[in-house]
Amino acid sequence: MNRFILRSVKQCLVNGQRYYGSGGGGGLVYGSALVGRSVHLSGQRNGVMFGGFEWRRMMSSAPASTEKAPSEKKEEMKGKDIVASSYWGISRPTITREDGTVWPWNCFMPWETYKADVSIDLKKHHVPKNFLDNLAYRTVKLLRIPVDLFFQRRYGCHAMMLETVAAVPGMVGGMLLHLKSLRKFQQSGGWIKALLEEAENERMHLMTIVELVKPKWYERLLVLAVQGVFFNGFFVLYLSSPKLAHRFVGYLEEEAVFSYTEYLESIESGETENVPAPAIAIDYWRLPKDARLKDVITVIRADEAHHRDINHFASDIQFQGKELREAPAPVGYH
Repeated sequence: MNRFILRSVKQCLVNGQRYYGSGGGGGLVYGSALVGRSVHLSGQRNGVMFGGFEWRRMMSSAPASTEKAPSEKKEEMKGKDIVASSYWGISRPTITREDGTVWPWNCFMPWETYKADVSIDLKKHHVPKNFLDNLAYRTVKLLRIPVDLFFQRRYGCHAMMLETVAAVPGMVGGMLLHLKSLRKFQQSGGWIKALLEEAENERMHLMTIVELVKPKWYERLLVLAVQGVFFNGFFVLYLSSPKLAHRFVGYLEEEAVFSYTEYLESIESGETENVPAPAIAIDYWRLPKDARLKDVITVIRADEAHHRDINHFASDIQFQGKELREAPAPVGYH
C-alpha cells in the first residue's frame, strides 16, 4: 500500500510539473492527475497535501469533487427551489397570468387552458348498426359490471380508475397514426394532434381527481394491472381494426358521461361533499376562483361528451371506407 502511495505521488508530481510548470504571484500550481484539477499551495482543499500536490483516496465510492468555473455551475439553491442555469441556452421565460401573477404550473401553459362547452348534448347515443358496433357496445357494458361492483358508490375512486383507462386510447391511436404517417409519407389530416389532445385532456382529468381522492395501495396496484392489460389489448385492437377501436372508445365515453352524471347527482343530494375546486382545475378550465367540486365534475363530463363525439365520428369515417386523413380532424374540440 505504501509503495502504491509513493508511486502515485511521484507520478502525479511529475505529471503536474510536465503539464503546468510554475506560476507567478499566487504561488506554484501543479496539475493533479488523481483529482482532475489544479491545486494552489497557499490553501488546502478537501484532501491530503504532499508538497504542493493534493491526493485523494481513489478507493472511495463517492465521486471526486471538482471546482467548477462560474459558467459551468448548473444549479443554485433558492430556498427549496432548484434554479437551473441555461448551460445549453435553454431557459423558460417568466410566464404570467392575465392579472400579472406568475403562472404556477409546468404541466400545462396558459394558452392550453379553455372554457369547457357545457351546453353539449349529454344524451347522444350511437345506436349499434352492425356486428362490430354490437361487439363494441356489449363489451363496454360487460366491462362496466365488475367496475360497478368494485367501486359501488365511491364515485371519486371510480372516476380515478376511469381516467387511468380513458387516457390510453388517444395516446395509442395518435402514436400508431404518427408511425403510419412516417411510414407512408402522408399527412394525418390533423388526427394525430386531435387524438394526442384527447389523451392529454384525459390525463389532466386524472391530475385533478387525485387532488380530491387519494388512491389506496390496492387501488394503485389495480391501476397498474388494468393499464398493462388495457394498453396492450387496445394496441392490438387498433392495429387490427381502427374503426372498431374508435367505436369502442365512443361507447366507453358514453359510459363516462353516465358515471359523471351519477357523481353530480351524489353531490347535489349531499351524499358527496361539495368541496372547493383544486387550484389546477381552476386554472385549466378557467373556472371562477370560488368554484366547487360540482363545477369541476360538470366540465369533466362535458369533456367526456366531446370525446364521445370525436371517436364515433372517427369510426363513422372508417365505416364509410375512408381514411381518417380524408376528413378534417376536430383539433381543439372541447
